[in-house]
Amino acid sequence: IDAKELVIDPDNRYLARGPRYRLDGEVLRDKALYVSGSLNGQMGGPPVKPYQPGGIWNAVAYSDSNTAHFFQDHGEDLYRRSLYTFWKRTAPPPNMVVFDVPSRENCNVRRERTNTPLQALTLMNDKQYVEAARRLAERVMLSGQDGTESRIEDMYRHAFGSDASPKHQAILEQSYQKFQSSFVEKRSDAEALIKVGDSIPNPSLDPIELASLTMVANQIMNLDSFVNKY
Repeated sequence: IDAKELVIDPDNRYLARGPRYRLDGEVLRDKALYVSGSLNGQMGGPPVKPYQPGGIWNAVAYSDSNTAHFFQDHGEDLYRRSLYTFWKRTAPPPNMVVFDVPSRENCNVRRERTNTPLQALTLMNDKQYVEAARRLAERVMLSGQDGTESRIEDMYRHAFGSDASPKHQAILEQSYQKFQSSFVEKRSDAEALIKVGDSIPNPSLDPIELASLTMVANQIMNLDSFVNKY
């Protein structure tokens, strides 16, 4: 407990203190989209169908059902808040289910919260999160920031609203150097990475630098302090 917070809010009326817990699946997705500058803030309207694995509805749908097949939306609908995601009861969105989002078949007073390897794999590899990391990298590259160090600092600020500690900054810069060396050796990997998702990467940006910063952004979005509420 922070001593200053305890003096200001001894009864915790302003919720200065509380247990750490992993954020809900919807919040995690919306947070990644918001930090990357991708979140579509439109209010209301019909549900949307963001990224899901192909053929995910086929095994559980009646052939004459109007939800027999999953057809992904495109454009700004891919980046709407998770509240508006279309929900098929027998095949809910896997990138939310993996974070213990309830099935909606029953009323849940309290959600289960688990920590599994699948959650880390989703944050690292799911199309929505990889694309969000790339768009965060584009955001800082197009903002006028010069130099790798400044761009990494800017990405961290977007994610946390604060500066990285010297230790974290050094680790992220080392990661950038490793990723850049790898992509220089195999440029095709960089080009493949930045093409993940429906949005088109800015053609004016160097693909190796963009891919390297994308990997650093992905690393930032996998930090405990990004995934958890403290």
